[in-house]
Amino acid sequence: MAKQILINSTPQETRIALIEHQKVIELFYERNSDKGIVGNVYKGKVVRVLPGMQAAFVDIGHERAAFLYAGDFYQSGLSTDEYEMDDEDESHQNQNQNRGGRRGGGRRGRRTAEDVPPIAQLVREGQEILVQVAKGPIGTKGARVTCHLSLPGRFVVFMPTLRHNGVSRKIESYETRKRLKRLIDQYRIPDGGFIVRTAAGSEAVQDKYVKNDVEYLKSLWQKINRKYKQNAAPKLLHYDLDLTTRMIRDHLDEDIDFFVVDSVHEHRKVLKFIRTFNPDLKNKVELYLDNIPLFDRYNIENEINKALGKRVWLKSGGYLLIENTEALTSIDVNTGRFVGKKTLEETILKTNMEAAEEIIRQLRLRNVGGIIIIDFIDMERDSSKDQVYRYLESLVREDKQKTTILKISNLGLVEMTRKRSRMPLHRYLGHSCQNCDGRGFLKSGITIAHQALRDMRRELPFCEEDHLHVTVNPEVYTILTTEEQQAVIAMEKHFQKGIKLKSDDTFHLEQIGIHPQNAAKMKGAKIDPLPFLAKTPAVEDYAQDEEDQADDEQAYQKDVTAVQQFRQQQRGSHSNAVVKTAPAAISNWTESGGEEVTRKVELPPTNMSESFDEDEDDFEEPAVAEAPDDVDAPVIRTPSPQTTKVSHIDDEGFDEDEDDDDDFEDPLEDKEENTSPDQSRLSS
Repeated sequence: MAKQILINSTPQETRIALIEHQKVIELFYERNSDKGIVGNVYKGKVVRVLPGMQAAFVDIGHERAAFLYAGDFYQSGLSTDEYEMDDEDESHQNQNQNRGGRRGGGRRGRRTAEDVPPIAQLVREGQEILVQVAKGPIGTKGARVTCHLSLPGRFVVFMPTLRHNGVSRKIESYETRKRLKRLIDQYRIPDGGFIVRTAAGSEAVQDKYVKNDVEYLKSLWQKINRKYKQNAAPKLLHYDLDLTTRMIRDHLDEDIDFFVVDSVHEHRKVLKFIRTFNPDLKNKVELYLDNIPLFDRYNIENEINKALGKRVWLKSGGYLLIENTEALTSIDVNTGRFVGKKTLEETILKTNMEAAEEIIRQLRLRNVGGIIIIDFIDMERDSSKDQVYRYLESLVREDKQKTTILKISNLGLVEMTRKRSRMPLHRYLGHSCQNCDGRGFLKSGITIAHQALRDMRRELPFCEEDHLHVTVNPEVYTILTTEEQQAVIAMEKHFQKGIKLKSDDTFHLEQIGIHPQNAAKMKGAKIDPLPFLAKTPAVEDYAQDEEDQADDEQAYQKDVTAVQQFRQQQRGSHSNAVVKTAPAAISNWTESGGEEVTRKVELPPTNMSESFDEDEDDFEEPAVAEAPDDVDAPVIRTPSPQTTKVSHIDDEGFDEDEDDDDDFEDPLEDKEENTSPDQSRLSS
């Protein structure tokens, strides 16, 4: 299976794309100014107990209190085996296919609401407790926490509240499971248990790597315990690994073809981490040195924009309409212009089967969680309904997040739930449009500022003038001249070119004007699929150095110089190269007697020509209750007031389906919205 991981790292944010068979299946974001807190361990203080909700709010030092369900509170002396599935006998797992589908029966042995003692008997206001963040804050909800901690390593997971050792069910070989169980049982400790992860089942993994993981996690747990005793609540005791390191820990194995990093600093960090946990994989890590940005080279930028649209096109000519609401996500399947070749039932079945595959990939790519309702095209035959349902079941087996699927109803609807793990993509990258009363979508100012920095980075290597002129919306201008000012200055020094920023009230929030635009000359030619994964002699030597050499600042500076020299040699050699991006809307305007060209950033295209998947961690954490939607977390700390100016945006830019009451359309009717998948436009 061809898999690649691409890492785009800048001082502002880190973006990671997981690619399988030349298709983006998952996207990860982490901004340096707003890093996630999932996995962090805190010493918290109970600030409010809600007997009627069987829950409590816990102050962990953030703006809003965290939510703790009674079932997620750990009592010393209470058996915790019921929180983990038995690792020896898989046949006992609930197999209720009609109600649960895959994993649908839930976690075997999980305590029911009747088994959980009243929350007032478990905690009291002012009590200090040890908690871990299971889900980050979303909207007015605070983070969700649990007392059942889980500390993952590359090959082993340590759970302080677990009373036995186990092996991941995904390791199917009986001999391998038996060997790993015998190995991990050498490390029985009174205050916790270890679960061997799927990655340890590979023949290439030596026992010493598993032992190193165990020793590291034991040391980490002792460190957390010491901090807990020495500090008062609220206090952060353990910060989870950053995004890049987590990706290495959870995804880098023999199935990955290559792991590409476009930052010398991140490349150095990756090699150091790999030498510690699995040195055999260091040859899979490559440093990207081309002038064309990594995400442009692989068309990732365009796929990100597509993932923000409502309409997703199917290869047959049908399409999906994906609507996100506070309560649920609805997905409507339509035949569009697909008329089939034989019977109506076969046409409907083919469209629904194709839609099922695309739906699961879209859920992963967009990180959609919660309740999901799928409106398939009505099928008359029960055999057709069962075929689509079974296909859905097979597709979610590759999904890391816990998923429950119910059978297709008589109305052609499928009800399913998917565990929320991260903020949905559209919420992370933007905010609701105030001008359209929440019906549309805009990228946020910080997102556009980062996009402007990437556009400058794209243009500067090909700029033939002394200065690059950049015009943006006032909100974006403020960000570029304050919190991102150092990034602009660093770019000027690196390329030896000046950057002149200008604020224009007439510019839409998502509009960026750059002059001159020499990089546009690259459009029109084909590019190699794997260009310039270059290893200069200095970088090659660096990759083979010992850890103490990697930490030496002189070696690091030598690498930076080598990269700069390589880029200087390559500069100007890509005049015929092309990056596959959506055509930009061009408009001319004149200022002070001089003519300039302004590029309007298009709204996300609403077609989707490729498919998506998602990969998952291989161990199941204890089920954690979710805060009710109608209960907001109390505000512990008042944030600084912020104002956001949002310019007007035309509804047409989102390619909404105004009068699609049926699943079918006249294939002969000349509809402008279907003549081209990329019809989204930005209103002036």
